Amino acid sequence: MNWFIDVLKNKYAKFDGRAGRAEYWFFYLFYFITTVVLFVLSMIPYAGLVFSLVLLVFALGTIVPSIAAAVRRLHDTNRSGWWMLICLVPFVGGIILLVFLILEGTAGDNNFGPPAPTAPGQ
Repeated sequence: MNWFIDVLKNKYAKFDGRAGRAEYWFFYLFYFITTVVLFVLSMIPYAGLVFSLVLLVFALGTIVPSIAAAVRRLHDTNRSGWWMLICLVPFVGGIILLVFLILEGTAGDNNFGPPAPTAPGQ
């Protein structure tokens, strides 16, 4: 959860620099869990409308930091953030992007700066 809060507080719209695998995947893990919980709560009769609105606000509020985290993750693998657009290629684009996001980052400095921090807030 610390990675999620760190991304939202300190790196909300930061598209420069690098994000390690831990930062990226823990951010998306908490994002996914929160989305699923809000979706399930939105199915509750009568209270579902309130949770649907909360889910909508959460989804809209986390669009920019989720894209920024993915761009920084691509930077960690020494790729430009423009590689995000490969997911627009039908069938294989999303798989290729997933592989890029899973790959280990480059050791030491690369074209996008020094290595990503290994703990939140560094």
